[in-house]
Amino acid sequence: MTRITLACIALLTLPGVVGAATCGNTGSGFETWKVGFADQARKAGVKSAGLQALSQASYASRTIAADRNQKSFKYSLDKFMQIRGADTIVAQGRKRKARNPDLYAALERQYGVPAGVLIAIHGMETAFGGFMGDSQVVSAITTLAYDCRRSDFFVPHAIGALKLVDQGTLTSQTLGAKHGELGHTQFLPGNALIYGVDATGDGRVDFYNMTDALASTANFLRQKGWKPGRGYQEGQPNFAVIQAWNAAGVYQKAIAIIAARIDG
Repeated sequence: MTRITLACIALLTLPGVVGAATCGNTGSGFETWKVGFADQARKAGVKSAGLQALSQASYASRTIAADRNQKSFKYSLDKFMQIRGADTIVAQGRKRKARNPDLYAALERQYGVPAGVLIAIHGMETAFGGFMGDSQVVSAITTLAYDCRRSDFFVPHAIGALKLVDQGTLTSQTLGAKHGELGHTQFLPGNALIYGVDATGDGRVDFYNMTDALASTANFLRQKGWKPGRGYQEGQPNFAVIQAWNAAGVYQKAIAIIAARIDG
């Protein structure tokens, strides 16, 4: 899922992030591109571990196929919710909220984001952690940075992924979604770098730990302008923040509706 955020703009202003490597539309130029991109990454502050992960990245054909075939976002709202299992997300989401009320209450106290919104995103993105992806994050995100279709959007996230490798948050083998999203709520790497929260207090941000992932999601939404206690349906103040999470209108509306049903 594509997150359009000011984080991308901020990362694009880093020295050397734009313009040094030439994009391509097939895998034939990927290895050459990596050489130029390594120089960009180095100038943007990526260290040896991140550069090593870049050198090991492979052209992700499945990622390109998925990027060219995002049909679900063209469906009507009703069909989208049916295909994505909205009723199941609501039913399971209510049970999850009831089983762990203290966690969601603590997140709402700290960030102002209701449980329903976080649970709806968690359910929609990975079926509550049931499937967090089978693509190598670094290969997927660097492939998208190389691909000419949306290179400018994905370059900052590729830089972010390499910096996450430097920090020990990712390795070259870490698996995520086909567009390089990672963890329980499918953060794009540039956003993970900026908004990640160590909610467990173990000294590292782990997006494959549910508590860290949910806290990071709540932090993202709060930093994007979430107003505690205000509405989040279409036309209400916090709906614009849901729009910052995902660019697809049908997804935004679905999250708002599912969240409201979970919160009852």
